[in-house]
Amino acid sequence: MHAEHHYLAGLDLTGRRVVIIGAGTVAQRRLPRLVAVGAAVEVIAPEATPAVDAMAQAGEITWTRRRYTEGDLDAAWYALACADDPEVNAAVVAEAEARRVFCVRADIGVKGTAVTPAMGEHDGLLFGVLSGGRPLRSAAVRDTVLDALRTGQLDDAHAGPDPRVRTGELPGVALVGGGPGDPELITVRGRRLLARADVVVADRLAPRELLEDLPPQAEVVDAAKIPYGRAASQEFINKTLIENALAGKFVVRLKGGDSYVFGRGFEELIACAEAGVPVTVVPGVTSAFAVPALAEVPVTHRGVAHEVVVVSGHVAPDDPRSLVDWSLLAQLRGTLVLLMAVERAEVFAAALIEHGRPADTPVAVIQEGATRSQRVLRCTLEGLGAAIRDEGIRPPAIIVVGPVAGLAAELPGRSS
Repeated sequence: MHAEHHYLAGLDLTGRRVVIIGAGTVAQRRLPRLVAVGAAVEVIAPEATPAVDAMAQAGEITWTRRRYTEGDLDAAWYALACADDPEVNAAVVAEAEARRVFCVRADIGVKGTAVTPAMGEHDGLLFGVLSGGRPLRSAAVRDTVLDALRTGQLDDAHAGPDPRVRTGELPGVALVGGGPGDPELITVRGRRLLARADVVVADRLAPRELLEDLPPQAEVVDAAKIPYGRAASQEFINKTLIENALAGKFVVRLKGGDSYVFGRGFEELIACAEAGVPVTVVPGVTSAFAVPALAEVPVTHRGVAHEVVVVSGHVAPDDPRSLVDWSLLAQLRGTLVLLMAVERAEVFAAALIEHGRPADTPVAVIQEGATRSQRVLRCTLEGLGAAIRDEGIRPPAIIVVGPVAGLAAELPGRSS
């Protein structure tokens, strides 16, 4: 199929029904942008990746847990056939054709009635590239344009070679911190390494929009760790990194925030080193500082906070595995940032108050920071547990304890 057979158009899918058949990693890569533009997405599949499951649990999509049946495209404006079974995809395309619904077929693009272009987004500009069934070329041009936009130049006269050809320059594994949630907050180096990846092992908290920009043939391994849900074991993750790297593939381990701030990044480096796999470490913007900043909470402020302590809430204060001295921590008057602490927030607050931290200490809780779904809850240390319950706060969320959490009220036009 030639590029001239396609007509590029900007579809307004806001509130309109979009049906995706299949819930594997291919569907997972298409979902974030559809959700971001406000489409009413229904995924139909008997099973789903943890990331797709999490989107359904969060109410971002509807997941119908069964196989495709004829009639599923009723009232749909757009469809994507992303099933593992070619016969199912063919049936979806046939129904779409009969209903005059444009349909993308993921496994054999030329058999569909629409194709997904290689899309790029920069500073409010969204563009797509089609190349008549040559996805590597589309991705290369897209990447060239993005690089030119980010460096202040716009020269797409030569798209350059497929970035994957250069993976030989970067053997092994790259531990890439993806930043706090906004895909624009990943480092330039991190984005460049993603563009060269053969395999991407991604956590749930890694900015999922980044998966849209991957090379077409890049394999995505879902290592999502869903609170209260499924999780890939660290042993499985280590094995996946090592086996793919030893097979000659360039592997990017993509995490949210920074890999070395409660991200088990050094554990993965040790495992790779023991297996003889070289590792490149690309630090990320840590959520512990960036998320509060985006919620108008500076973790330090002259005359208010001279120290910042970041603590994992993975274990309770009375847990024998805890390495934190909560009695000493409560004596500090600066800023305390609690990560992974929503589930035990009331216990942590009680421990701090018991050991001397004032009950009226300001607290800010930021849920899904640096994303379109960011929520900010402000309360006191004493009322933390009740406030989280009343507002239905769920992970991922960051808790900031200290006077800095109340500074936003001093901004012009604000009140406590």
